[in-house]
Amino acid sequence: MFAEVTILAVDDDCMNLEMLDLMLSELECRILTANNGQQAIEILKSEADIDVVLLDLEMPVMDGYETIARIKQSFDWRDIPVIVVTAGNQEVTRTLAMGANDFITKPYNPEELRLRVMNHVRSKKLSDLAKEMNGVLEEEVVKKTAALQKALDLSREAEYEISLRLGKAAEFRDQETGMHTRRISELSKHLACLAGIAEDQCEVLRFASPLHDVGKIGIPDRILLKAGKLDEVEFDIMKQHTVIGGKILSDAKRYPVIDVGRIIAVQHHEKWDGTGYPCGLRGEDIHIFARIVSIVDVFDALSSERPYKKAFTLATSISIMEEGRAVFFDPDLLDLFLNNIQSFVAIREALSDARDEQVHICDIDKMT
Repeated sequence: MFAEVTILAVDDDCMNLEMLDLMLSELECRILTANNGQQAIEILKSEADIDVVLLDLEMPVMDGYETIARIKQSFDWRDIPVIVVTAGNQEVTRTLAMGANDFITKPYNPEELRLRVMNHVRSKKLSDLAKEMNGVLEEEVVKKTAALQKALDLSREAEYEISLRLGKAAEFRDQETGMHTRRISELSKHLACLAGIAEDQCEVLRFASPLHDVGKIGIPDRILLKAGKLDEVEFDIMKQHTVIGGKILSDAKRYPVIDVGRIIAVQHHEKWDGTGYPCGLRGEDIHIFARIVSIVDVFDALSSERPYKKAFTLATSISIMEEGRAVFFDPDLLDLFLNNIQSFVAIREALSDARDEQVHICDIDKMT
């Protein structure tokens, strides 16, 4: 019925082993024999594909009870069916409790013996097949998961790259540097991590924060590039970059980075006291990601040189930001930022504008 069926018969009586061999010969199976439990254990160690053990109880060296215990306690052997074959039935409950799968009392009916053996062989073979299939499926799942993770990582990298480049597109019109986008990205993530936000959400913020000023694409050059102070009408137009950014990034619920970018673009000029724009949101009604970007964006702006101003010193930048505590900025987030100011300075220095200029010079050299 099954190919390569292997039965291990264990009995200290050689005549009993010969009778078992004879009775099971019709099954065309391979029969291994042992005279005690110790020999049986040695055979189990060397034979990997035993399907059933026929086991006597009363044997020298190692009896059937200890043999059952050894088999059922082994990770490699515990699923092998053990059929107890003995002269009495007084130990049925004990052996079954120890893990024996079946019990046959001597003298036994040859046909019944064959049927019981083959029923357990069938169960063992099906169990082995299921394990093999599960192993194959697990390997495939691991492969598919790895491939999916790689694709997901590439997708996230693509989202981040798109986010960075879209942010740069707005900054080119605003005379910002490309490193400003990178700085906002890394500074935002760092503050979010310090605030105890989950790692995956910190990554979303890292990817989305470069989109904060994307709406400046829609602001006229005469206002966006004006060197002097904007008048009231011009400033009202400038405020619209938050609304424009929200429209550019709208209808993207399926894409977390874009959707979070929309929230940040709309809300990053809201103020803690409710005097910001475009909606006049107050306190925690402002999304925490927007509150974070607001702090690091102002810090980077104060610390950077622009055509219309010199870079402020760190002390001056901190002083200006402290004045905005609970007015412009979330007080708890600002305190967290200032208490860890050196780590933010280190990130800013690692992504300095000078480094961006060196990259551009190298690119130009390659083209000439």
